[in-house]
Formats: sequence, structure tokens, C-alpha cells
Amino acid sequence: MPGRKPKPHISAVREGTYRADRHTEGARFAPADPAEPDWGELLPGDRSEDVRGKAAEVWHRTVPALVVAAGLTDSQRETAIEYCVTVARLWQAERELSRHGLVVETERGNVKSPWVTIAHQYRSHFRALVGELGLSPASATRITPPETGGDDDGDIFD
Repeated sequence: MPGRKPKPHISAVREGTYRADRHTEGARFAPADPAEPDWGELLPGDRSEDVRGKAAEVWHRTVPALVVAAGLTDSQRETAIEYCVTVARLWQAERELSRHGLVVETERGNVKSPWVTIAHQYRSHFRALVGELGLSPASATRITPPETGGDDDGDIFD
């Protein structure tokens, strides 16, 4: 059928419907764990201290799980870094909105806080990255776990 998206390679193999003319394995990367960036270099300045801490916290909570579940490698770490910075910046925007409110007083009167726009843009970027990394329940179903080497007695496909 034209316009129909082919099944992921591993799904076709598991189901026994793999055909070389219809399926491709996709890109493969060297299996090296992503190296955590130097958050101080990436996010310099005194005002970024909270953001650096939050980004590092998100990295430690998320990246090891992505390595195991999705096969994230060092070649793909920039997407993970972008995710961590986006979460930290979104967190920063929400904190500022909580402190100062959605409306701020300026020389022109009461206006929408610029943090509202910033939070909206980061939230949009966050949703895209969550889908890319398979971090939402719906997108997680589309991520193919990496094949593990060795004998897996618990593998239901053997």
C-alpha cells in the first residue's frame, strides 16, 4: 500500500515477516555510553547554577535508562544533552512564573510576563525531544530496544 509506513526492522524479524526489499535495519552506532558534559562549561555564569544542577540531575535520572532501554550511545548524546538543558530551562521558567506571576508591571502597564513565552517555547521543544527519545508512554512503544549479546533464557522470541 502506498504511503504505509514499514514496520521497524526488529519487529519484522520477530514476526517472521522480514523481507530485505521492504525493511532496513537503520543506522547503527558504536555501543559507547554517553559521556556527561561539563555543565559548568555548557551553562556558564553565576545565574546558571540552579540550571546546571537541574540539568545534571535530569542526566543522571534519564540517560542511564535510555542507554539500557533504547541503546543510546555517545554518538547520540547531543540529543540527550538538549533534553536535559530543555528540562532545566523549563523548570527555571516555571520557577520565575511562580515567583513573579503571569502578568508583570512595566512602564507601559501590566503585560504578559516574558517567561510565559519562554516556557511555551521550551515546553514545545520538550515535547519534541520526549518523542524523539521515547520518554512518553506512547513514544516508548515505538522505540526498539537494543539487541543484547549472549544467551538470554528469558527471551520470548527464542
